[in-house]
Amino acid sequence: MTHLRMAAAFAGALAFTISAAQADTLRLSHNTGDQTTWQKGADRFAELVEEGSGGETSIRVFPNAQLTGGDQMKQAEMVGRGSIDFVVTSAINVTPLVPEMAVFSLPYLYANYDQVDATTGGAPGEKMAEILAEHGLHLLAWGENGFREVTNNKHPIKTPDDLKGLKMRVAGPMYIDVMNALGANPQQMQWTETFSALQQGVVDGQENPIGAVIIPQRVYEVQKYITPWHYSYDPIFIATSEKNWESWDDETRAMISGAAEEAMAYQREITREATADGLETLKAEGMEVYTPTDADLAAFRAATKAPFDTWAAKVGDDLVSLFQDTIAGASATQ
Repeated sequence: MTHLRMAAAFAGALAFTISAAQADTLRLSHNTGDQTTWQKGADRFAELVEEGSGGETSIRVFPNAQLTGGDQMKQAEMVGRGSIDFVVTSAINVTPLVPEMAVFSLPYLYANYDQVDATTGGAPGEKMAEILAEHGLHLLAWGENGFREVTNNKHPIKTPDDLKGLKMRVAGPMYIDVMNALGANPQQMQWTETFSALQQGVVDGQENPIGAVIIPQRVYEVQKYITPWHYSYDPIFIATSEKNWESWDDETRAMISGAAEEAMAYQREITREATADGLETLKAEGMEVYTPTDADLAAFRAATKAPFDTWAAKVGDDLVSLFQDTIAGASATQ
């Protein structure tokens, strides 16, 4: 082959390589199964990106933390390093990497969705985006896991004493402290392992949002009792790496951001719809529901005050105050 032909062949191969690289499918990882609102939000994001890019960019969604061997805590770290392109995960799952994210889930910080939306859509949400960026994560949009409710197979949970001795699956370090304060026996466990652990009696109970997890993951098949105590809120978010973000032009950034905002707005909407009808659905599936009174909730709030204070100190008093002031402002306008 002549030098000219070799150069032409090399140029053609290079052009093909660049074209193939541009057409590479980006990867998105999330924690839960493929029937959840997490998956539906991720799917909507993928659809919008493909549409917004004119078919030049596609996103493949991997549920159940498949890209991290089932380890839901490692997803955000791998996105920050650029090993995975996008993550949809919850705040509590990022606390090993970004402890400040625990602020969202402090026991009984929130009373309702208006207060939640005031923080994710206001100064607290912007502050958390800045903190995530320090760890290589570019926040694109907030979604919703929801208020976490407690289930178990032993008996109805009406008071803090009813949790004593129960083996409770938890998702992260803060919830270990909360369950210890309530006298339970917390066991941190990947979500992918939890259903079988409940089924086999390895743990007695768990706590998770109704619309985003308990119903679509069919937790009612392996749990008898539920108490909607709204003790902790958990947002989800979609993020990419700061490296990815910096590599995109303004048009691509606008397209990706717009797709993320629209997808997560959709995800919040369907999650809240599923939650609103959720207790009736769970009753129909055979679960026994105990709705706590105001006095019951006051007792749970008092029993979890120590872990609240411990974790408030860990995330920082200024950050907690920013959230509390925003929540108070939202309450004043209701």
